[in-house]
Amino acid sequence: MKRIFFTVLIPLILFVISAVPALSNGTSENTSKNIYRELGYKPVDEAAEDFKTHFKMELALPLRVPPIPFTHAMGRINDLNGEEQDSFEVKYINDKVPDNHYKITIRPLRHKVEYKKEEIKKNLQLERGTKAVYLDHSGFNVLVFERGNLQYMLSINKRVSEMMLPGTLVQIANSIEPGAS
Repeated sequence: MKRIFFTVLIPLILFVISAVPALSNGTSENTSKNIYRELGYKPVDEAAEDFKTHFKMELALPLRVPPIPFTHAMGRINDLNGEEQDSFEVKYINDKVPDNHYKITIRPLRHKVEYKKEEIKKNLQLERGTKAVYLDHSGFNVLVFERGNLQYMLSINKRVSEMMLPGTLVQIANSIEPGAS
C-alpha cells in the first residue's frame, strides 16, 4: 500500500512543483506559445514560406477565419515518414476558451487524404463550381475540397461549430483568392 501511495504521490508532487514557476512568473499564454514552439509551430507567414520550400508549390490561405475569438495563430510543416504523409497545418486556438480550435490542413493532391462515406454529413459546392464535402471526424466538423494541386481540410471543434452552419466554413473556403494554389 505504501509503495502505491509513493508511486502516485511522488510524480504528482514533482508535477505540481514544476508547474508552479510557469504559473507564477508568466501567463498560460506564454506557456502555450512555448509548448507549440517546441512542437515545431511558428508564425503562419514563416510556416507558409516553409511550405513553398518543402513542397515547391505556391500556397494560398483563406482570408477569413471563423467568427470566434482566437489568441494564437501558428503554422508548421508536418514532415513525417515519407513524403505521402507530409502536410502543412495552421492552428488557431484560444488559451482562455479551449473549445475555440480551428485548423487548416493542406497537402498536395497526389497525397490527399481519403475519407469514409459514413463520415460525410453533406456534399456542398463552393464558388467557381468546386465540390466540397462536409465531414464529421474525431470531434471536428471538417470541410474538404480541392483547389489547384492541393487538398484543403478546414476543421473546427464540434462544440463550437454547433453554433455555426457549414456555410461558415464554405465562406472561409471561398475567401481563397481565385487562381491561387
